[in-house]
Amino acid sequence: MQNVELLIHGQSVAASSGKYFERISPIDGSIASMSAAATLDDVDRAIESAHEAFQTWSTLSPTDRRLKLLKAADLMDQKTEQFIQTAIHEIGSTATWYGFNVHLAANMLREAAAMTTQIDGSIIPSDVPGNMAMGIRVPCGVIVGMAPWNAPVILATRALAMPLACGNTVVLKASESCPATHRLIGEVLHEAGIGDGVVNVITHAPEDAPKIVERLIQHPLTKRINFTGSTHVGRIIAETAAKYLKPVLLELGGKAPVIVLEQADLDETVNAITFGAFFNQGQICMSTERVLVDEKIAEQFIKKLVNKVKTIHAGNPLNSDAPLGTLESLKAANRIQKLVEDAGNKGANIPLGLHIDGTVMQPTIVVDVTKEMLLYAEESFGPVCTVQRFKTVNEAIELANDSEFGLSSAVFSQNLADALSVAKRIDSGICHINGATVHDEAQMPFGGVKQSGYGRFGSKVSVAEFTELRWITIQTSPRHYPI
Repeated sequence: MQNVELLIHGQSVAASSGKYFERISPIDGSIASMSAAATLDDVDRAIESAHEAFQTWSTLSPTDRRLKLLKAADLMDQKTEQFIQTAIHEIGSTATWYGFNVHLAANMLREAAAMTTQIDGSIIPSDVPGNMAMGIRVPCGVIVGMAPWNAPVILATRALAMPLACGNTVVLKASESCPATHRLIGEVLHEAGIGDGVVNVITHAPEDAPKIVERLIQHPLTKRINFTGSTHVGRIIAETAAKYLKPVLLELGGKAPVIVLEQADLDETVNAITFGAFFNQGQICMSTERVLVDEKIAEQFIKKLVNKVKTIHAGNPLNSDAPLGTLESLKAANRIQKLVEDAGNKGANIPLGLHIDGTVMQPTIVVDVTKEMLLYAEESFGPVCTVQRFKTVNEAIELANDSEFGLSSAVFSQNLADALSVAKRIDSGICHINGATVHDEAQMPFGGVKQSGYGRFGSKVSVAEFTELRWITIQTSPRHYPI
């Protein structure tokens, strides 16, 4: 068990109430971490600390900020094993998944470091004689980042990397499901010498989430918010931010479709879908949830997919070499089980059956899903892949777009012209041709449309999310005024 304190102004401190909360491991029911349950006063202290630190951090040279972020990236790499063990106990996935998390998160810090000299502006032609007009980007101030548990190191690092590169300071609200993992990110940045208060980390009890989130958003020193998580909670975040006129970047749920055209390489397609649907037990916002396959090749495709999925299994990540670990909680397992059973009761074919033992759920394929089934529209966020058949390309696109979500998608065909044509018609922020729906790189514009959120994370494109654009003029010659 790990004991987790708040990180406020460079110090590890207990909650002002002295209270703690437990995170129960989904693997064996033991206590994975005991964390400080922040109060509203603690939130205020963290934001005020970040505001104080902003006065110094925002004035550092781009090179100074770059060097500190690069040092943090190296330290994160060095702590890979610590991250892996902490995350396995708190959340239950595999060492492979958490090792990848650390690798990509460290690269996000490096990419952000490279961006410190790319925050530029423009000279704007003015109609006023002798007037030089500029649009310049400046840091906003205190940014609140809220990250989920499913890709814990990647998503929490993403919540703060580019805000820091742009000259802002950050208060990170850790997930109640992985407080120790998220707190470790704050420790890395502190050890890198980023400075007291530049990054503060708040942990809180699950029942306190509504009031903690409200205070983080409404505090007058909070200037921007970014949130990654469920669409349900994202809507609450957006409504709260709107109430206080605070800009917010939202990266929310997904139900990623894959369209398999007649000319697809089926072996490559099956490999990509298996990875996209079941990696990290399907607990990724980009996970392949819906496969739409041309009816002319459907039987052959389904047979290959079933045979492939038979070769992978889930198990206890602490004592097995299974490529898949556990689900995040028993609650998640029960929710997913109800979705699959509803589909089966309404006529869907489940060729591999449904096998759940506690939080260990084996990969599940559900064939011939229909609109009457809950699984048709609801995000499973588990190791479940549905298959539907289509007759025409137009029908495939209609099925792909028949969802409130629009994050990731994919199209498979050896005819790249056809695949690109289809990709352009899918309503999603991301689409991969002949590649898995699960794909992330630090420099790419990441985000969705519809109920999957708005705004974009990722390198250069996120500069606009974490800076203010100011209009500044210099009058270089006498100016005529009408009075």
